[in-house]
Amino acid sequence: MHKLGHTRSVNSRDHLLHTPDTFIRIPLPSLEGGVAIVHTSPAGGAGFTQYTVEMEAGSRLGPTSNQRFVYLLDGSAKIVLHQVTNVEEPGFQVTKNVTHALTPGSYAYLPEDLDASLTALEPSRIAILEKSYEPHPTLPPPPAFFGHEAEAPASALNGDPDLEVRTLLPDSPAHDFAVNTMTYQPGAALPMVEVHIMEHGLLMLAGGGIYRLGDQWYPVTAGDFIWMAPYCPQWFGAIGKQPAKYLIYKDFNRHPLSW
Repeated sequence: MHKLGHTRSVNSRDHLLHTPDTFIRIPLPSLEGGVAIVHTSPAGGAGFTQYTVEMEAGSRLGPTSNQRFVYLLDGSAKIVLHQVTNVEEPGFQVTKNVTHALTPGSYAYLPEDLDASLTALEPSRIAILEKSYEPHPTLPPPPAFFGHEAEAPASALNGDPDLEVRTLLPDSPAHDFAVNTMTYQPGAALPMVEVHIMEHGLLMLAGGGIYRLGDQWYPVTAGDFIWMAPYCPQWFGAIGKQPAKYLIYKDFNRHPLSW
């Protein structure tokens, strides 16, 4: 009887815990040959959309009018930028394709309205974030950016060597959101319960622990997704014999009145 309806998934006013036993896979109009697990979206109260795509070899995710962040969880894939260049003769344009290979831990930032496609080269899982861009009052939108998590600078949160943060996007106020990975050694924990205006989308990548969300404490493990609304009390402590690690989004660099 399906465990009599039991699940760790929870949908509250200011937070969501989405666990794999409740995942529903759906098609997307721009996704050919794959399926998507939509973790959060404006329909659920979030100011962004986050989903995981499961793609077979040759599957393709087409472009979007929104800005997009891509993080390869496993498998291999490529992103192709289709760049149109004017040539000297009037009325003629040339399309030049620029390809970026993705391996596990690779990521990409793609600005709004960029003609870019994502193709799986083998069975792959890919975390996707999408959000409409909020312009900066004085700066132009940021360009496309590609990197690998292992090459991103690491820092110790508040000087704690057992809590490592890697910043994946350039530290520029032109970006209206940030994405980091955070790795906790067993027993490490956030030094305080945080309450702030930023909302989060969090995908557990490895290990597990206890997450406080609102006035509840939840066991979490690799594969779980968490959405945290603005001002949701939040805290995490790692439990187990291996490090706990997650990928986390937050809106950033904009005036509070715009949120």
